Amino acid sequence: MADPTTEPAEREILYVADPMCSWCWGFMPTMRIIAELAEGRADLTPVMGGLRPLTRTPMDEAGKAEIQHHWETVAERSGQPFDFAFFERDSFIYDTEPACRAVCVVRSVARPLVLDYLEALQRAFYSDNRDITDSSTLMEIARKCGVNHVAFEERFADVASVYETAGDFNGARQLGVSGYPSVILRKEKEFGLLTSGFQPWDALQQAFEDWLSS
Repeated sequence: MADPTTEPAEREILYVADPMCSWCWGFMPTMRIIAELAEGRADLTPVMGGLRPLTRTPMDEAGKAEIQHHWETVAERSGQPFDFAFFERDSFIYDTEPACRAVCVVRSVARPLVLDYLEALQRAFYSDNRDITDSSTLMEIARKCGVNHVAFEERFADVASVYETAGDFNGARQLGVSGYPSVILRKEKEFGLLTSGFQPWDALQQAFEDWLSS
């Protein structure tokens, strides 16, 4: 899913994720290593999967309990920080579309910053207990990451970004992705799955380095 206005890179890493997916937050340290090793050797394209897009119903107690269980498991397996005060919120609507759209916007207007922005959103939500369904929060974090706030605000409000984000959701399904995070490796016209779901770096290192050097 390289930029259609440029010549496709020989190698591309498609990182299918959602800013409000706890396993994606757990996977970010591994994704950082992948991005560092790939720099100058393969393009990295975050693709938004859409975990709970356009949800309209507030979380109930059963929903909170289910999500808290996931967070506890991710924290234990990954070591990433979580603020469980999140579950004291009332009437929170777990709509992941705004955060996914914000990442798509940054990918469009400041592509080199997109992974930084995705991580900053995750940290704000999971570690700092901030509401990243709120557009003003999304814009503030973009500004702190170095994204031009005027360009971000205009693009985020543009209906074209809504369609672009929906295109990501559809594209993830066409790639056969059924869980997040997923990493798909493309070499020219050949695609291969590095992982579907959370894995620590040591479980992926050999396969990724073999692909990168092949």
